[in-house]
Amino acid sequence: MSSGGDGGVPCGHGGSPGGTVWVATRGRNNPPYNAGAFRFELTFSPHHPLAPPHLSLRTSIYHPGVDPDGGVCQPLTSTQHWLPSTRALQVLQDLLLLLDSPDPQRVLRPELARQLQEQPEVFQRRAEEHTRRHAEQRPDPPGGS
Repeated sequence: MSSGGDGGVPCGHGGSPGGTVWVATRGRNNPPYNAGAFRFELTFSPHHPLAPPHLSLRTSIYHPGVDPDGGVCQPLTSTQHWLPSTRALQVLQDLLLLLDSPDPQRVLRPELARQLQEQPEVFQRRAEEHTRRHAEQRPDPPGGS
């Protein structure tokens, strides 16, 4: 586990291997990430729900809260904050919120957080370019053509 930015927020992207793995692809509706879909993996240890799951992005993303290896700064899944009553849906909703609204306290890439705060237009442009290059094609909505 590592800490986020200057605030030292526990990020909780360690996790133990083994157990059940969920893999899914999710597209975002807001720029700069709406040009593609991002694959993520949620791994449950054999000790779940006593131990938190491990969440990682498998698609490269230009985001201050996600490290280059796909680790996500998610205090909810840190051993300090984990509660056995936490549902997988809450973990996924927290991920989607982080992706849509980067949090300056949940940082694994300080240089991107600095760029987002000091040069938001540059950050948006680079994130959009990165999404076009690395994200998966968005799946058609159910019932779509």
